[in-house]
Amino acid sequence: MKREILNKNKNNVSKVFTLIFFLFLFILILRLGYLCLSGKVDGIDLKEFSNKRNTKEETLYALRGNIYDANGEVLAQTINSYTIIAYLDESRSEGFSSPQHVVDKELTAEKLSTVLNLSKEKIIERLNKDAYQVEFGSAGKGLTELQKEAIENLDLPGIDFITTHKRYYPNNDFLSYVVGYTISDENGNMKGEMGIEKGYNDVMTGVNGYVKYQKDLNGYKFPNSNEIRKEKVDGNDVHLTIDSNIQMSLETVVDRAQEDSNSDWIIAVVADAKTGKILGSATSPSFNPNTRNIENYLNPLVSYTYEPGSVMKTYSFMAAFESHPDFDYVNKTCLTGPYTIGEDVVSDWNKTGWGEISYQKGYTLSSNTCIANLIRDYLSKKELMDYYKKLGFGSLTGIDLPNEYAGKVNFKYDVEVVNAGFGQGITTTPIQQVKALTAISNNGVLLNPYIVEKTVNSETKEVTYQAEIKEGEKVASQSTINKIKDLMFKVVNSDSSETTGSSYRMDGYDLIGKTGTAQIANPKTGKYYTGKYDYITSFAGMYPKDNPEVIVYVAMQRSKNSKVLPETVKTIVKDTAKYLGIFEEAPELNKEILTYQVGNYQNKQLETVKEELDLKGASYVVFGNGSKIIDQYPKKDTKTNTKNKVFLFTNDTNIVMPSLVGYSFKEASIILSKLGIKYVLNGSGYVGSQSINPGTIVTEEMEVSLN
Repeated sequence: MKREILNKNKNNVSKVFTLIFFLFLFILILRLGYLCLSGKVDGIDLKEFSNKRNTKEETLYALRGNIYDANGEVLAQTINSYTIIAYLDESRSEGFSSPQHVVDKELTAEKLSTVLNLSKEKIIERLNKDAYQVEFGSAGKGLTELQKEAIENLDLPGIDFITTHKRYYPNNDFLSYVVGYTISDENGNMKGEMGIEKGYNDVMTGVNGYVKYQKDLNGYKFPNSNEIRKEKVDGNDVHLTIDSNIQMSLETVVDRAQEDSNSDWIIAVVADAKTGKILGSATSPSFNPNTRNIENYLNPLVSYTYEPGSVMKTYSFMAAFESHPDFDYVNKTCLTGPYTIGEDVVSDWNKTGWGEISYQKGYTLSSNTCIANLIRDYLSKKELMDYYKKLGFGSLTGIDLPNEYAGKVNFKYDVEVVNAGFGQGITTTPIQQVKALTAISNNGVLLNPYIVEKTVNSETKEVTYQAEIKEGEKVASQSTINKIKDLMFKVVNSDSSETTGSSYRMDGYDLIGKTGTAQIANPKTGKYYTGKYDYITSFAGMYPKDNPEVIVYVAMQRSKNSKVLPETVKTIVKDTAKYLGIFEEAPELNKEILTYQVGNYQNKQLETVKEELDLKGASYVVFGNGSKIIDQYPKKDTKTNTKNKVFLFTNDTNIVMPSLVGYSFKEASIILSKLGIKYVLNGSGYVGSQSINPGTIVTEEMEVSLN
């Protein structure tokens, strides 16, 4: 009986184990089936996991497109950047005949300290870390090709580099607010943060590619294995309308103006009067996009809004001419002096006025109360408002730059209308002033200003976008344009007792324009500041009178020297006119001025180049007694004319001080920079004297002073 019970128990246990076994087998089959169907374990894709362990993917980084000026000069480009690393672990050298890790930390630190901006002690501190490899902080990042080469020449084992890319601006603070800058994320992808870099970010950003291949346990590609490759597509290039020669002149004159006036800020713009192209835009303060020492993130050209002052009187008169074509501004008179509007009193800048004067004289003397008369007798609030808006004030111009502000043109009460008539109580931007001036320079038809000439595929060189002249509405008749040009001419070219603009006069230049002086509103109180220098002074004009080719607008806030603005404008006009061949100070009768493209003269024999230039009728100056040309100005492919000089620098072993008297400061600075001579510029305009006599052999410590 006992045996039967025992056998029965054994059978039951056997059945339980058999049941457990089949249950386990069933679960295993279910699990395998699930894995086969889903391919996942604990949410991990097995195929993807396997591929990651056996497949390597390398990113092929696309290069960001370059930014060029109108002559093909590089303003922004992407270059290689390097981060230095040091391998510390001895395992790095396994399998190699020479050490691949840092062996002598003392010697390595001593030598690296001569190249990196890091002390020997700080470097040793890094090298003593318990790590496979180390970097050296910000001092070891963003290294240039020259720095990398200098470190490689130290021949230090265990030192290597990670190659990345960075944005580089070869001209530093040149045109910085227009060009802008980029920032990079942790993967090295660049993004524009200001100016063209931001506005054309999508155009210049390429598409990264990749390469995938099977790797072995050591991470190396299997021989003869297939790879999956998607090629990168580099970004497109952007070509601006900016002419670096004009821009260089603007930068120089604005820097000088800042030094002489101690202004809060200065903005100077030169535009093509017949197309709306912006040829140059300089501002102070500026910043270097390579170091990003930025105090203000607004581009003054498009983002500064301020009360423009008396330059608006030009457009008030134009509105009156349009609404009353028979308005006899020469003989009709206005009564100047304190003008009462309800409880408010409008005064002239001299506080007393000039009694009863003609409207013409009211314009040239920039009388506020004459404008009050004009609005009372010839303009309604609606007519003035409509005309301002027709010219583009209060609206975006649509220029190819980000963060453009529209300003404010809004007036309701009688005193507000009068104030608006002489540019107070409303706000505009510099680019709006340029746009409005195109109506005068283009026979009554507005032009939309633009700063991007074209975009180009960086690989195929195919033009992907080409700018066109964009004409707007015809806002003035030819009669109105003739009248306003005549008034603007008298502002600059009349006697000082008849005008506010006589200090802008230049013999031989029929510059026309209008001066402006505006009070500065306190943004907190809404009231005007009352200090001696609390004004924005400006000049809005064009040249030459009958057929304007360039528009010039300059404004400065809180200038401490009233002479600076006129001198700044005159220098800009002279340099621009000379460069563009608009004015010839000593014209030669019956000699035709021809335009040609500058060739590449570097590394050529001097006599060969002279013959080539002589055939073109070009003017040139040779520096040095060498037989071969090592440098030139302007650069190759620049368009110039036979009146402008070409500078040729030869391979002379001795640097001799040239005679610079009569050259413009811009030309003199170019010559001295090319020759490597230190210099100081005193004043502006053209060189009258120099501290070192021509023909003197220049030594390294010499510095010439130009007056």
